[in-house]
Amino acid sequence: MQIIARATLKAFWDKHPQARQPLETWFLTVKKVEWAGPADVKTMFGASVDFIGDNRIVFDISGNKYRLIVRVAYRFKVVQIKFVGTHADYDKINAETVS
Repeated sequence: MQIIARATLKAFWDKHPQARQPLETWFLTVKKVEWAGPADVKTMFGASVDFIGDNRIVFDISGNKYRLIVRVAYRFKVVQIKFVGTHADYDKINAETVS
């Protein structure tokens, strides 16, 4: 999958260094796969993902310390990062509309 944009992850882990390893692991894992649909994501990540509509997915990162919201264009094999933050940051946003 093509991931847009790693810089968003990097900006977050520059502020939260403990998030670097789990976010890099997520990035390296996802860039090597080709998801055909939500079932592929669920198979790969299990209970640590939630689907919220408009092809958006919420990932629980590092034991739910962080949340990552992406929008997936399965047909084009593109993952667009919409939000990355702490769990507390996540509680302050609308996951369905954050951009």
